Amino acid sequence: MAGANDAPRAPEAAKAPADNAQAAELPPQTRVERLIVGYKNKSEESGSNAAARKDIAAKARKAGEKLGFDRRLGTGAAVVDLGKELSRTEASEVMATFKADPDVAYVEPDTRMYAFATPNDTDYAKQWDLFEARAGMNVPEAWDTATGNGVTVAVIDTGYVSHSDLNGNTVAGYDFISDAGNARDGNGRDSDPSDTGDWRAAGECGPDTRASDSSWHGTHVAGTIGAIANNNKGVAGVAHRAKIQHVRVLGKCGGSTVDIADAITWASGGSVPGVPANPNPSKVLNLSLGGPGSCGTTTQNAINGAVGRGSTVVVAAGNSDQNASGFTPANCNNVITVAASNRNGDRARYSNYGATIDVTAPGGETHVSAANGILSTLNSGTRGPSTENYRAYQGTSMAAPHVAGLAALMLEAKPSLTPAQIESAIKANARPLPGTCSGGCGAGLADAAKTLRAVTGGGGDTGNPPAGRTFENTTRLNIPDTGRSVTSSINVTGVSGNGPSDLRVAVDIRHTYRGDLVVDLVAPNGNSVRLKNSSASDNVANLNQTYTVNASQVAANGTWRLRVTDVYRGDTGYLNAWSLTF
Repeated sequence: MAGANDAPRAPEAAKAPADNAQAAELPPQTRVERLIVGYKNKSEESGSNAAARKDIAAKARKAGEKLGFDRRLGTGAAVVDLGKELSRTEASEVMATFKADPDVAYVEPDTRMYAFATPNDTDYAKQWDLFEARAGMNVPEAWDTATGNGVTVAVIDTGYVSHSDLNGNTVAGYDFISDAGNARDGNGRDSDPSDTGDWRAAGECGPDTRASDSSWHGTHVAGTIGAIANNNKGVAGVAHRAKIQHVRVLGKCGGSTVDIADAITWASGGSVPGVPANPNPSKVLNLSLGGPGSCGTTTQNAINGAVGRGSTVVVAAGNSDQNASGFTPANCNNVITVAASNRNGDRARYSNYGATIDVTAPGGETHVSAANGILSTLNSGTRGPSTENYRAYQGTSMAAPHVAGLAALMLEAKPSLTPAQIESAIKANARPLPGTCSGGCGAGLADAAKTLRAVTGGGGDTGNPPAGRTFENTTRLNIPDTGRSVTSSINVTGVSGNGPSDLRVAVDIRHTYRGDLVVDLVAPNGNSVRLKNSSASDNVANLNQTYTVNASQVAANGTWRLRVTDVYRGDTGYLNAWSLTF
């Protein structure tokens, strides 16, 4: 077997601190109001707000700026208020002051993200994206198996405006917009995720911004996932019996990293200081939003935490016709990044592309006709809410909720599926785009029916195992500290011949310091491949990763083993689940 190591092997000794804290790069012409500072786990500032305030005050004196402790994020990072907007140069100087502190793990700006959609004013169109043979997602056949019943999906977006085709499927959410002006609701964070409208005047969100009407973007995204079916009105969602949880993060000038990170944490059942616990944690999170730049540590930590709690995170690739590697959260780890296709099955001309893409789903193109867009629930108001309606939009924002809905169908059909297994199965059962894709469209066009057949063990070509057949072990296994290994087994039967050249190995380990871990896959013939090396600088908690291994020289049937070794002292955890997808 052949596989790639994901980090250089670290010596089996005490952890050494990184030489410098990580610091995100600031794009040109950036102005910054807040920083996000992650303190190292063993520092006093990581657990004490008083210590963080004292440290920030000391940094303020050193940098010659008015800095203040604002609050603690759900990930544990501290939000630093800069007192005013600082230029790129000024903010970089303040960040350098934090970066020089050996107790700081990372520092990054609180940047803004925006909805990925291109609205248009068109007439009603049929939902080709669900059922057309050429470029639809083959959803109706999947409804024979599941409709999303019992699964909650969080739409982390602009919030929700009442719509009779959605109200019956909506559960309590939260408004995470901390800036009252951006929220337009007269206050900061609260329990009402109502969308008050994201319209803006020219120049209101920066000197180069154009005037725009309210998009009701979150309501449109929600309809694609969970609009009620069989009610003699409107449209049907991909998972039309799932529950939708609206988590508001986008206002008139987009949304901030700190608000989005806390929303991800809360929606998945994590704890956020000052916010009541989520009574209905979501098993699927849809983020049809983003912006240019690298995936910041704050966002990645929030995603890792959500996945560690068992939530699948689906994100839009972006609408800039560029490589998705330059856009966040599309370029974050542990997410399903979704590109958009048109009605002909080509990559939509606006859709981002590249190796970062996991899968493609219908996103539509409305420049020729509204009939080629994605029809969903909306509102007719240009500023505040007015009457409900339906409208066709285009965008990777419209593609992502198709995949989020598919994840909800899978979880109803098989609730034990982990986020890694969901991603693997969706990718393994995608079909080639019927049109063209330049630049890379991931595994292909998501296919709901084929994916549901695979995870439930039904169907497949005569004489061959179903594509994407998954075997798993969900027995929890504690990992002993310092040098001793544990082994978990999966017995594979009914697969003829050797394994595939792209055997997918999904690993879900809950551990307080994943850099401690060495992970090996052992085949039935005794051959082994290193999936992950230890790394003293990899100080993030939990390992939720899907690895691809060439198993074409090994018989598929037999006992496969996952061997996990903790090579450092002081942090512990357990193997939660792992799976093999052939």
